Amino acid sequence: MELDKHYNPKAVEDKWYGYWMDKGYFDSKPDEREPYTIVIPPPNVTGVLHMGHMLNNTIQDVLIRKARMEGKNACWVPGTDHASIATEAKVVKMLADQGIMKKDLSRETFLNHAWDWKNKYGGIILEQLKKLGASCDWKRTRFTMEDDLNAAVNDVFVQLFNDGLIYRGTKMVNWDPVGKTTLSDEEVIFKENNSQLYFVTYPFTEETLASGVEGKGLTVATTRPETIMGDVAICVHPEDERYKHLVGKTISVPVIGRVIPIISDDYIDIEFGTGCLKVTPAHDENDYRIGEKYHLEAIDVLTEDGKIHERAGAYIGLDRFACRKQIAKDLEEMGLLQKTEQIKNTVGHSERTDAVIEKRISTQWFVNMQTFLNRHPQVLSSVMNDEIKFYPPKFKNVYKHWMENIKDWNISRQLWWGHRIPAWYNPEGQFVVAENVEKALEQFKKDKPETRIEDLHQDEDVLDTWFSSWLWPISVFDGFKDPKNKDIQYYYPTNDLVTAPEILFFWVARMIMAGYAFNGKLPFRNVYFTGIVRDKLRRKMSKSLGNSPDPLDLIEKYGADGVRMGMLLSSPAGNDILFDESQVEQGRNFCNKIWNAYRLVSGWQVVADTEIDAKILEGNQLSIQWFDMRFKKAVNAIHEDFTAYKLSEALMGVYKLIWDDFCSWYLEMIKPEYGQPIAAQTLATVQADFDRLLALLHPFMPFISEELHTALHNGNPDKPMIVSEYPAFTQNIDEVWDGALSIVTELRTLRNSKGISPKEAFEVLIKTEHSDRYKPWEPIVSKLANISQFKYNQERPEKAISALIGTDEMYIPFAEKIDETLEKKKLEEELNYLRGFLKSVDSKLSNEKFVANAKPDVIEKERQKKADAEEKIHKLIQTLGQ
Repeated sequence: MELDKHYNPKAVEDKWYGYWMDKGYFDSKPDEREPYTIVIPPPNVTGVLHMGHMLNNTIQDVLIRKARMEGKNACWVPGTDHASIATEAKVVKMLADQGIMKKDLSRETFLNHAWDWKNKYGGIILEQLKKLGASCDWKRTRFTMEDDLNAAVNDVFVQLFNDGLIYRGTKMVNWDPVGKTTLSDEEVIFKENNSQLYFVTYPFTEETLASGVEGKGLTVATTRPETIMGDVAICVHPEDERYKHLVGKTISVPVIGRVIPIISDDYIDIEFGTGCLKVTPAHDENDYRIGEKYHLEAIDVLTEDGKIHERAGAYIGLDRFACRKQIAKDLEEMGLLQKTEQIKNTVGHSERTDAVIEKRISTQWFVNMQTFLNRHPQVLSSVMNDEIKFYPPKFKNVYKHWMENIKDWNISRQLWWGHRIPAWYNPEGQFVVAENVEKALEQFKKDKPETRIEDLHQDEDVLDTWFSSWLWPISVFDGFKDPKNKDIQYYYPTNDLVTAPEILFFWVARMIMAGYAFNGKLPFRNVYFTGIVRDKLRRKMSKSLGNSPDPLDLIEKYGADGVRMGMLLSSPAGNDILFDESQVEQGRNFCNKIWNAYRLVSGWQVVADTEIDAKILEGNQLSIQWFDMRFKKAVNAIHEDFTAYKLSEALMGVYKLIWDDFCSWYLEMIKPEYGQPIAAQTLATVQADFDRLLALLHPFMPFISEELHTALHNGNPDKPMIVSEYPAFTQNIDEVWDGALSIVTELRTLRNSKGISPKEAFEVLIKTEHSDRYKPWEPIVSKLANISQFKYNQERPEKAISALIGTDEMYIPFAEKIDETLEKKKLEEELNYLRGFLKSVDSKLSNEKFVANAKPDVIEKERQKKADAEEKIHKLIQTLGQ
């Protein structure tokens, strides 16, 4: 099958993706085969493909394609997440651009707009994943707010409420003034900030001064003067000698003049600031605890969008940050701002909107997480005992720390887009939790038979987005709708989860909790954590920084296979990826290398084996045996890398096998002389070996491997590569000595260093006790290094270039081209290097701790290094006559 001179990804990729889709190779149904299941981390419906998606989904596709080729029933379930905060923000902005305000719409009308937006834009990212080659079972695509998944969320909420694990309570929560909703602790990102510390004097009241207290007042250090209007006390440490006499006195709040008490509590850090703390229970978690302890009023001085509330009594309607500046200016004019200091502190930001978070006392719905874990201890133990394996395992300790310090999960959000909380209220404010209003009515009627359905109204809030996605591995197989259906019985638990470590708590931990709570089993067996994609300056890639390329532009420029390879080569599990476009260029170059290798082997003239010289056939057979050995060893190493989820290393193993062993050595070994034919059987074997390589490559680079596999079979293979057999692990490999290649490498280096033309043949003398292993290789070495004659166990010529091949010596008699002084210097340098190397190996082997803890095969390798170095040193000493 004749191909274009140059590889054209565009022509290949669309063709093959369409073919795979048409033939249903991505589809999966339960059968007798072993299942292999991955559920996609559902991207937001607001999303478009970015570099993190590119990496994550490439890894998933590698795993699913390999499993498919291994004969497993591979099922990769795609889908999208409704993303409450992000999607609502998108829809609000879209409507605002049209002059429509959300506040002017009914909930139903707004949701109609939201569904229209989702139906128009929500599937973009899934279509983009197809460009990458993602082999998902697209017929199984799910959406977290479709009817069945919404029903699952309601069922789970009701179950947890009835089990005492969900409750409604008033607590201090995280408030996003831009999204106008609460957030869980995990949705707050803390960033280091350059802040001002304001030293503000609170004047003593006339009553306090009349009691004999001297001075103007107490100075408090605060970073948030805009909350002064919410202060209800000043707190000092009970053992602080400076302030003991003031406890129980009163003081005045600057600007508004509210009289507040001076109290004491050992929570106060005497060393921080002035040792005085302004207590603002409505705006600080620690202050809130002090307020509860001393029964202090909580005065919230901010509106839901971060402006000063009328209850503050001053600066009403001013933005919180504008207020901070204005109040500082006013305090200075009043003589109450003593000084300011520059400090660095951490400030919580919304994970979705990046707004600075406010603490707010609010009535919300919570999951009692500690009780949940007490009832399902395997949520922690399954990870710690490797029933669920983390790659890399370092994240086990992070997981353990979070589980042991878990807080209740705030699950309600003040939004319209999302799963509405299944709680209904009667006119008196009493509520019940039920799957629907009809069941809610039944509950109300037990105590109040006169209750009518029109008397009830549903909770206005929706659930945290993660409350639906923690059910994902079960709900995508309808495990709540029909717990005994074939899909959930066959595909669950899933095999591998590929995700980012930053959602270890948001999603991974909660899926494990849901798996045990609602299905009685773990949700997956392995979790592969990808790193963060960063630029060369180690900055996280983002649109705002302008340092993130568009993945589709990269695919357009370099081809999907090139992009996949570039991403994977630089992505060891759990470590950040320093992305450089040159890596993707390397991927494209690799495609071209493979393409040209096919063009080479398909362009040779073929004749019957009987028309080829017997020595050439012998050399070709030896080359075939050598490559078979190299292939099998590489396959075994690649299998081990996959087992350890070292996908970057596995791809590098494939890369080296193709580029070095196949293209640089094997093809050169069997390539006929210019203008000469090749034996038919030799070519058939080489093409079969090429096909084996393509099978090994396919999970990583599916498009070019499918194209060349088809070409090798003249357009009609028995099976397309996507369902061909993946190369198997080989228990016993027939060893073929490959030291002859070291001779070729050494001779080529010597030619280059001495300026000897590749066309100039010369003889080689080898001092060895194993001439029998060199002799079969003579035709190949002669061909690759242009050797006229081999001689064995000759005395070293008076003037010769020498080199070590393993522990053997090799001489090339080139008297007229040799600088004896330089040659001796080189040998002495090599001798010194080997002595230093031997010293380091001896040091390691004499280290009792190393010998006690290292694996036996590692120790054996070090001992072999020692023996080889000692033998080389001995031969060099003999050569130098020392």
